[in-house]
Amino acid sequence: MVSSSSFFFLFLLCSVLFLSDEATSLPELPNLTTLSFEEGYTQLFGDSNLLLHRDGRAVHLALDQRTALLGAGFASQDLYLHGFFSASIKLPSDYAAGVVVAFYMSNGDVFEKSHDELDFEFLGNIRGREWRVQTNVYGNGSTAVGREERYQLWFDPTEDYHQYSILWSHERIIFYIDNIPIREVVRTQAMGGDFPSKPMSLYATIWDGSTWATSGGRYKVNYKLAPYVADFADLILHGCAVDPSDHKTACQRSDAVLYDAITMSADQRTAMAKFRKKHMTYSYCHDRIRYPTPPPECMFVGPESQNFLASGDAKFNYRHRRGRRYGRSSVDAVL
Repeated sequence: MVSSSSFFFLFLLCSVLFLSDEATSLPELPNLTTLSFEEGYTQLFGDSNLLLHRDGRAVHLALDQRTALLGAGFASQDLYLHGFFSASIKLPSDYAAGVVVAFYMSNGDVFEKSHDELDFEFLGNIRGREWRVQTNVYGNGSTAVGREERYQLWFDPTEDYHQYSILWSHERIIFYIDNIPIREVVRTQAMGGDFPSKPMSLYATIWDGSTWATSGGRYKVNYKLAPYVADFADLILHGCAVDPSDHKTACQRSDAVLYDAITMSADQRTAMAKFRKKHMTYSYCHDRIRYPTPPPECMFVGPESQNFLASGDAKFNYRHRRGRRYGRSSVDAVL
């Protein structure tokens, strides 16, 4: 006969497993498949510092002294107006101060003074300190208002591939790490043109950010330790492609509705709230030094604000600022 305590334990275990499965599920989209490099991408710069592996389904980007000026990178062949974009990324190991790896969307080459942008930026560190991750959102050239958030990771991003994804629709933007939603930006009337609304390309780059990336530029890229290698795989471009000549999209109305219909379940919202409480180290919404009057979308941040200092830094970050060991890499470490 099963005891009441055993029954409770089994119930709790099943609940956690169910939550983990629901919280880490991909958006339900038709034909959500990975592409080879030739099917969807083109090289930007870095010449021989971009190499293809696994029959063109994995990309190797390297930064060394020869490519210090520009780095290495690739971009999608098409512009997209909304969609789901994803890649599995493995970051350079050991000393990587000053190194920046970016996975982002932008149209700065088309709209130089009014560009939109959605960023995942990975900031390298000195030996013994973990990589930091930040997300950012720009719309209509609103670079004067930085919307950065920074996070610690619950795994070592240099040991294996981890998935980073962006959902962009007319209504919202959701950033994911290993399919766990970590940030949502909902379009509001108050944001106006600051919400990205023009077609963008997808980019992946590695470059020298020595002037700012690590401790405000105190630690710089050491090219004696180069090359610094970032690997990309499981490349997904699922969006409304746009003709760059006239910016017309071939997407049907049903396609646009498909992306707008993607929201978060209650389990996903719970997972996101737990991630943010446990792993977010900075948020512009809580930075009263930089923004004495918060940007309009920050008026509704709720109880999250009690976890942050006036500088926008998380209170717990001061207790862990000297670095930490990585814990479990599973979703259990987040939930």
